[in-house]
Amino acid sequence: MTPSLLTLLRQVDTPTVCNAIEVAEGRRGFDVFTRGTLQASAPEEGAIVGYARTAQIAAVEPPTEAPDVIKARRMEYYRYMASGPSPRVTVIEDLDYPDAIGAFWGEINTTVHKGLGVEGVLTNGVMRDLGDLPDGFPVLAGSIGPSHGFVHVRALDCEIEVFGMKVRPGDLIHADRHGALVIPPAVIEVLEGAIGKLLETESLVLDPARADGFDITKFEAAWAAFEKART
Repeated sequence: MTPSLLTLLRQVDTPTVCNAIEVAEGRRGFDVFTRGTLQASAPEEGAIVGYARTAQIAAVEPPTEAPDVIKARRMEYYRYMASGPSPRVTVIEDLDYPDAIGAFWGEINTTVHKGLGVEGVLTNGVMRDLGDLPDGFPVLAGSIGPSHGFVHVRALDCEIEVFGMKVRPGDLIHADRHGALVIPPAVIEVLEGAIGKLLETESLVLDPARADGFDITKFEAAWAAFEKART
């Protein structure tokens, strides 16, 4: 991922990237994205972009492993999240979903992750402390709740699934209030151009529609040009 692509990805929303991937692939049908509605801690903030650091947690039941094992894995988790290529995005599968109760993502944990250089979080689990989370660290979660339950880390650096989307460690993630997707490695080199082409194509309809005097005749002409240009 070049610096210019990273800058661009941070400026556009996830639906734009989803469409641009289809432009890059030259066909419809890209489907590596989340299903359902996520809760956004800061819907007004920009997209989360980065390489996935993955883990699994649970919280409904107390851990069955020895306390020392749980504590050691927790610290191993933080070392893992603090390492790896930047930018980094934490992606967490709560194994209790859809009945998750443990808010792993509150004021303390989000502040720690931001301090460790993580860009934001995608999880099917729970967040809390809304209003006290740090600026510039978006959380996309499955639900909002008051308790941490018996939250503990079960596994890390593994393939996981959140909202029907499988994520492997190192996958390039783009996420915002609309949901999230995994950018296919095969399109990364051409994605910047594909986003530019997509925005240019969309302007064939958007510019006339926003101009004074727009009517059905102008729409038909604009749509014909749009259909000819798009994937």
